[in-house]
Amino acid sequence: LSSLHLKEEKTKPDANGAVIKADDNVEKTEDEEKEDRAAQSLLNKLIRSNLVDTTNQVEVLQRDPTSPLYSVKSFEELRLKPQLLQGVYAMGFNRPSKIQENALPMMLAEPPQNLIAQSQSGTGKTAAFVLAMLSRVEPGNKYPQCLCLSPTYELALQTGEVIEQMGKFYPELKLAYAVRGNKLERGQKISEQIVIGTPGTVLDWCSKLKFIDPKKIKVFVLDEADVMIATQGHQDQSIRIQRMLPRDCQMLLFSATFEDSVWKFAQKVVPDPNIIKLKREEETLDTIKQYYVLCNNRDEKFHALCNIYGAITIAQAMIFCHTRKTAGWLAAELSKEGHQVALLSREMMVEQRAAVLERFREGKEKVLVTTNVCARGIDVEQVSVVINFDLPVDKDGNPDNETYLHRIGRTGRFGKRGLAINMVDSKHSMNILNRIQEHFSKKINKLDTDDLDEIEKITN
Repeated sequence: LSSLHLKEEKTKPDANGAVIKADDNVEKTEDEEKEDRAAQSLLNKLIRSNLVDTTNQVEVLQRDPTSPLYSVKSFEELRLKPQLLQGVYAMGFNRPSKIQENALPMMLAEPPQNLIAQSQSGTGKTAAFVLAMLSRVEPGNKYPQCLCLSPTYELALQTGEVIEQMGKFYPELKLAYAVRGNKLERGQKISEQIVIGTPGTVLDWCSKLKFIDPKKIKVFVLDEADVMIATQGHQDQSIRIQRMLPRDCQMLLFSATFEDSVWKFAQKVVPDPNIIKLKREEETLDTIKQYYVLCNNRDEKFHALCNIYGAITIAQAMIFCHTRKTAGWLAAELSKEGHQVALLSREMMVEQRAAVLERFREGKEKVLVTTNVCARGIDVEQVSVVINFDLPVDKDGNPDNETYLHRIGRTGRFGKRGLAINMVDSKHSMNILNRIQEHFSKKINKLDTDDLDEIEKITN
């Protein structure tokens, strides 16, 4: 599967990339918020070596509740073109993942059906919508028939790689990248059947430059909608593109989260959808023992952490700080004490973050010090201890319950027992902890750092 020649180096991050210079204490701008989410998503793609065996239950809401609900346990049941089935197996997919079991029969149904689907990174959703696009293409027609929007240049390239891998036994299919820097001559028509790009460039190609005839598009995919709408401009551009498409165009929208803003956006661009949602992972807190350690200031927190350190390094541990300044200080102090730690923070490029995480996953470093940049969606199976050196608070200083759940959810995964230790250094942080306890209706017990038997029991 060949693609248009890109005028930019693939590895070079552009303005949408992952190099962020803002300080963690400063309220994030809209662009930084989007960059954080986009970088997080890209990071997950870079470090994901296989599909996540998610414990979430999938909830399917059908547009037509009277039609039978199909799910598949093998790719053969989907009656794919042989060259696509060959591509699927060559990528190492032996059987459909949980989201694929339910989503693929809907995506490949005749007549085509629209879909809004929630799925975490690593659940196989990119492969699922790529398969849907490749299945709908008429290779003999030399014009764009499938359009996929990604929030950033790097994420578009990642999806493009999946298309190229899955379509490698289907040489008639061609792919074009509608990304900034890919300059085409005015008046040129594109002969590639699949176009993947960022909203601004795709909109230009459809309207101003007329490289694409939107009326001929059969499948429209909006990937990473939650990252996309963190930028107001992307939201408007996506809606404008959708309005140019034919009424019978199949609309597929994917998002890792389904906040209200994502729902409203999804309903604007996907008429009469089937919906696949993940049920909340309620059991998360049941497998995690939660404690707090009482201290008077930052130095006492550090000494308490050093006391705990010997017990926690039996396994892998993650330590969360509120700002990257604190994270840098803590990592340096632990290193001075002779401890082997890795530091992950926002000013690193995505590739650097991926390299640090890879070392951590391989056990070359036992302890990872980080900020919230690492709280969401990163699965390192062997993490059994999470320490909140600083409790998570929002910009108004109130408990950030969702971040707390994301942070401690790095442990106790895949049915294993986990341990969360919260460092409390003031009346204010004790108040924050009490409010977190109330929110989750879970008691957090005091831990005496002189008595570390409990920690060793859990981490052994």
